[in-house]
Amino acid sequence: MTSRSSPPSAPGFYNPSHLDPQQSVGYLMRKVMTSIRTQADTQLSTHDLTYAQWLPLFKISLCDQTTVASLARDLETDPASMTRALDRLEAKGLVVRERSTTDRRVVRLALTPEGDQAAARVPPVLAEVLNGHLSDFSHDEWQLLLSLLRRMLANGEALRQQRGPDAA
Repeated sequence: MTSRSSPPSAPGFYNPSHLDPQQSVGYLMRKVMTSIRTQADTQLSTHDLTYAQWLPLFKISLCDQTTVASLARDLETDPASMTRALDRLEAKGLVVRERSTTDRRVVRLALTPEGDQAAARVPPVLAEVLNGHLSDFSHDEWQLLLSLLRRMLANGEALRQQRGPDAA
């Protein structure tokens, strides 16, 4: 039996009685993500793609075996929203859904040739948008930011494990 090590206690950067959203890591990360998504949406809208469409296309293009359930989990969305987005992508002729022959509950996703072309438009746009948001960062600062974000994710995972596997 292995014992879980407790994460180090929080240093107390935030005081609940004086919490300023403008200084909140969560608020600032959400604002950055909104800015990135908005910029990418603006550029990809010229290809008739919205965020709800280009993100699943891109994710499907990265994996050989993608299912509706795994895509919904990966994109942190509910299955009903994922189904609606896939309905639109299928109607545009960009995605096909194929029911597994061994397990009828499993629906695999594949890009059509048109879907491959649409998905190929995403990385250059994302690279441009991300590079724009990092335009005055040095390489070391970029690497430090990535490292700090990974540490925050690891801390969040440790908190989740500490509270139990069903904790959100």
